[in-house]
Amino acid sequence: MPLLMLYPLLFWLSGYSIATDISGPMTVNGPERGSLMVQCVYNSGWETYLKWWCRGATWHGCKILVKTTGSEQEVKRDRVSIKDNQKNHTFTVTMEDLMQTDADTYWCGIERTGTDLGVTVQVIIDPAPVTPEETSNSPTLTGHHLDKRSEGSRAANHRPAAHQAQPPEAQRPPAPHLHHIAAAFGGRLSLGLEDNEVPAESGWDVPRAGTAAPGGRPLLCRPDPAADHNLPTKGYHEALLLCPG
Repeated sequence: MPLLMLYPLLFWLSGYSIATDISGPMTVNGPERGSLMVQCVYNSGWETYLKWWCRGATWHGCKILVKTTGSEQEVKRDRVSIKDNQKNHTFTVTMEDLMQTDADTYWCGIERTGTDLGVTVQVIIDPAPVTPEETSNSPTLTGHHLDKRSEGSRAANHRPAAHQAQPPEAQRPPAPHLHHIAAAFGGRLSLGLEDNEVPAESGWDVPRAGTAAPGGRPLLCRPDPAADHNLPTKGYHEALLLCPG
């Protein structure tokens, strides 16, 4: 096999696209927010010709982003630059501040009379890794916050009735003139009750204070100081009464 026929084969095996007098890499990867470089090679005799970098999947529909001036001076436009090294027969394209939308099909080309020379290059943009700082700045609702909110909800749903909000009438203290008098016959004992409180029915049959005692006289009772401190507190006033029988 002639040596000249081996050169195209070697370029193809190394991942380069070939269009007779110009070649370039088939694919190039670059990191998002970073940069990438594409190096295209041309044969001798094309040193002073204009080189360009074009974007688009089709040959006739691609848009030229940047182009040399025929010298080795670097030309930059927006985020893309191109520089021709005529001694080495290469020109290099640099893309900076890469974005995901930059991923596309591009062309390395040489401008000439008639149809230009060109080869396709597939540009792939790798997503940028998520940094710990970006993760910490993201608003999240942690399990700790959920537990606190759940505990608050449970506490509100299971709050004892004594602690729940009550109407103003129910919060006012009882009037000081409430009667806490009960009576018993024959030295029986009786516990005082709140005003308007009706004692539960029992077998004691205890008449209220002020009713007639046996013999027609009003029933008078007095508290027994010695026994008052032994009574349990049940949330209302209690008094141990001694009544004459």
